[in-house]
Amino acid sequence: MSSDDSKIVNYLVRMVVPLRREFGQHLDVQHFLHDLGYAQEVLKTALSSQDSRLREQAEYVSKLKFGPRVGDAPPTIKPPAPVAAPATSLPAGTAERRQTMRDTPNGQRPDAATSRPPETPLSPEEEMRARIMKKYTSGLR
Repeated sequence: MSSDDSKIVNYLVRMVVPLRREFGQHLDVQHFLHDLGYAQEVLKTALSSQDSRLREQAEYVSKLKFGPRVGDAPPTIKPPAPVAAPATSLPAGTAERRQTMRDTPNGQRPDAATSRPPETPLSPEEEMRARIMKKYTSGLR
């Protein structure tokens, strides 16, 4: 039994007596957990109650039973804008040679200074995601 099911059972047991007193309806907890139609009918009845506590319990159970299984929707991240390649005209028949680290002074990558986009402030979620990705790409401690 998952933790959500145990929470649902806990609230259902609390709802048994108020449902019987106000509506004369017997609540079968096991039937509630396994029959969607019965669960919806019981919750509909409990939500129409005069007892505010019973209504609150019914709302809570309906959120647990029929609500989303995951938390909030993940934040939408805008994809980076495509970087246009510089237009270079090479004479016909010549092959472009790629620069390597040994072709540059101090062994630095030739495109290291020019390939980075300007620093923009990141949201806390994006900053945390970037730190996690840095761990995976650079190796763990």
